[in-house]
Amino acid sequence: MNKTLLITGGAGFIGSHLTRLFVTKYPGYKIVNLDKLTYAGNLENLKDIEHAPNYEFVKGDISDMNLVKSLFEKYGFTGVLHCAAESHVDRSITDPLAFVNTNVIGTVTLLQVAKEAWKENMADKVFYHISTDEVYGSLGEEGFFTEETKYDPRSPYSASKASSDHFVRAYHHTYKLPVKISNCSNNYGPYHFPEKLIPLCIHNIINNKPLPIYGKGENVRDWLFVEDHVRAIDVIFHHGRIGETYNIGGHNEWTNIALVKELCRQMDAKLGREKGTNEKLITYVTDRAGHDLRYAIDATKLKDELGWLPSLQFEEGISKTIDWYLENKDWLEDVTSGNYQQYYEKMYGEGV
Repeated sequence: MNKTLLITGGAGFIGSHLTRLFVTKYPGYKIVNLDKLTYAGNLENLKDIEHAPNYEFVKGDISDMNLVKSLFEKYGFTGVLHCAAESHVDRSITDPLAFVNTNVIGTVTLLQVAKEAWKENMADKVFYHISTDEVYGSLGEEGFFTEETKYDPRSPYSASKASSDHFVRAYHHTYKLPVKISNCSNNYGPYHFPEKLIPLCIHNIINNKPLPIYGKGENVRDWLFVEDHVRAIDVIFHHGRIGETYNIGGHNEWTNIALVKELCRQMDAKLGREKGTNEKLITYVTDRAGHDLRYAIDATKLKDELGWLPSLQFEEGISKTIDWYLENKDWLEDVTSGNYQQYYEKMYGEGV
């Protein structure tokens, strides 16, 4: 069946991988990518599909009600895959209001417009909200987040995502909007903006710069290869149950310090440096405020209901990720220098 889908934040890290998957896998679908192109939104992430006949890009803000309404009227969307979000915890600590505006107001704007557009016929419609495991708070040394774990957000970022999750469920229960939600663990892979731990360390190792590690590096995260994540979104979007939440995890728990040492070890070999060279770049810095100790996802529901499993273990996934960054130094240089922002103007002109 042909569908017309709105992907929000489709020029970002997860969003660009999701957009590429849907554009290439479903040539009968019309895919419209709405992205504000803030610092983490980069159209160079999608150069390989930008001329695809079933793909269209629109620059805009999800909290702009008039714009979102006009897009629903123009395209008649049958589904929404909502990736757009401010997502960096450190930035949320310094500028929480930006996170409220995008993650809460933006989400409710999309929900409201979808509700009005679909109110006469909700059949075959899906509003899919992509969220994070950080809404659950912090774990001790044992246990896992399940879909029934109580929310306990600890940062302005996770509080804004928790709020958006609640609004999505409220629109389902109040207005019968057909929604699906997934909460994922930490993603890694190609096209990741280098403010996050893995691409930051890869970039700094390449340039022999210090590798900043919060506290003692004992915080534990469950790492999910981004291509596995978007595969899971695809399965949930098409086959998951309406009104349900699915946790997506990589079954890859690593302390930050062990992860960075693995990066150093692999990059010693890939860059032809003497063993142990890159570890000397590790620098411990003051821990950030409210730093959650451990996240770990139980993705049993997704495996049992829909048959999804991650395809890569971390050592293999991180090797593929390092290779991508080494092969795409121009992308990394453009992003770190800000040149990528000029790509939009080159491709679409000032007035678009």
